[in-house]
Amino acid sequence: MPVATTPPAVNPEKLNAFLGKVVGDFGAALSSTLVYIGQVLGLYKAMADSQPITPEELARRTKTHVRYVREWLINQAAGGYVEFDPASGHYHLSPEQVAALTDEDSPAFVGGGFYVIKAMGQAQARIIEAFRTGGGLLWKDNDPDLFIGTERFFRPGYKAHLVAEWIPALEGVDAAMRQGTAVADVGCGHGASTILMAHAFPKCRFYGFDNHEPSIQHAQKAAAAAGVGDRITFMVSEAGKIPNHQYGLVAFFDCLHDMGDPEGALRRARETLAPGGKVMLVEPMAGERVEENFNPIGRIFSAASTLCCTANSMALKGLALGTVVSDFSLRELARDAGLGHFRRATQTPFNRIFELKA
Repeated sequence: MPVATTPPAVNPEKLNAFLGKVVGDFGAALSSTLVYIGQVLGLYKAMADSQPITPEELARRTKTHVRYVREWLINQAAGGYVEFDPASGHYHLSPEQVAALTDEDSPAFVGGGFYVIKAMGQAQARIIEAFRTGGGLLWKDNDPDLFIGTERFFRPGYKAHLVAEWIPALEGVDAAMRQGTAVADVGCGHGASTILMAHAFPKCRFYGFDNHEPSIQHAQKAAAAAGVGDRITFMVSEAGKIPNHQYGLVAFFDCLHDMGDPEGALRRARETLAPGGKVMLVEPMAGERVEENFNPIGRIFSAASTLCCTANSMALKGLALGTVVSDFSLRELARDAGLGHFRRATQTPFNRIFELKA
């Protein structure tokens, strides 16, 4: 007969601390939906002047109903997303909140992340089924806000770091691009990274590739509106089948880990490099060991991995690297693809930037 064991005693202080964490997560989860609503309805942008405003004034300014606006403002003040003056009953945004919630050109802008959260939440039924079956969910089958949010979330970081820091961190690449070379942006999405590079390096010819046709159509329109459409060719293509234009640089921005065949994508990048050309691999920040991801950044990226990134690769019956793939695993993958030179060139709190070459 099995020996009866006594369950460990519950520590009341630890239990209360854990329950407090759970309550905080309840509030964060519900409030993220309200932040998304504030982005969609322009509630934050209507407060971007940082001037005091009443619920009635905000409702008039945004053509919304005051009864909802009043509750929304209470929630936002409780979460520290807006400021409240008890003496006057007015709300306002601080300069920091303005930068983070309304200024899409600020490197601090986080508004796009709430589109991503909303879209990934919509996938939960499909992901539950994937847990049971080992299936997946293709990127193209997600809520359309995933594509909008991904561009809006990553673009501020690219704008702040790509031209000023990441490209100069690659040996010889900045000089080559200033002289003029062909550049491939694999997994370009809406083309934000491609367009930023095209503005900075007018002598280069750029090629953006993505397997999602609506994203390519969006990128073409965005490039034309930005005045660089004549120097960028966007086309629908699998990463492992991009045409060979003898690139001085092949870039992967936060996408390799999603792919079904990342080794094939890197192998094709190597095959299409001009002599002396390099691959720039940008991946989300992650630790070398599992426990190094037990922090706020790791929590976000491992959640995104479960709900979207790993799910896409699983749907393709692929390698399923996941968003928190280690440097070691990426190095081994690059070596197997024939890219023996692999180094972390630079980093930000959200990204690792690698230089690869044959």
